[in-house]
Amino acid sequence: MEKPVIILGAKGIAHPALEIFNSNKVVVYGFLDEDEKLHGQEINVVPILGNPEDEGFLKLIGKKCEAFVAVDDNKYRQFLVKMLNDNRKVQPVNAIHNTAYISTDAAIGHGNFFNAKVNVGTGATIGSHCILHSGAIVDHGSKLADFVQLGAGAILNSNVTVEEGAFIGSGVVVVSGITIGKNARIGAGSVVISDVKANDTVFGNPAAPIKK
Repeated sequence: MEKPVIILGAKGIAHPALEIFNSNKVVVYGFLDEDEKLHGQEINVVPILGNPEDEGFLKLIGKKCEAFVAVDDNKYRQFLVKMLNDNRKVQPVNAIHNTAYISTDAAIGHGNFFNAKVNVGTGATIGSHCILHSGAIVDHGSKLADFVQLGAGAILNSNVTVEEGAFIGSGVVVVSGITIGKNARIGAGSVVISDVKANDTVFGNPAAPIKK
């Protein structure tokens, strides 16, 4: 990547994203965050310049800079991605730590965050704007839709399907062939041995729906 990167967001995964770009010798021009209290501060000597919707900074994206959306909240992440798509006609770049392993036979989209020691197996498919925390494993043939989040150390065994917006907590194990529905949530440390319906929240070993 020849152009420097502007990171949208200065909390959550923003600091790890900076470390990822540093690990790949990519220059980060600055951060943009909606919290005005952060403006003028620095993260590892990189300045927090202003608001993500500031046209003065946005006009740099696509011409002089690339963009990465470092926001954990899916709704706001989706808003910022759409803004970049519509306003600047660009897709956010991927932030992939140099210790992550991605099979040469895997396919990944745009704007993903892969932290240290993430492992993506052969024939796996990762959509766009997903967040995979340290040590997450996506085994061969598994498919993640857009805006999926995997916590640190989560393990998806072979041929798992995870639909858009699903959240899988740290240390979760999903056995082979399972489908996790759209916007479902899996509590940390759970073992998933059966399909999870869209919008359900499950927890435990074996994972079971949490009664509302």
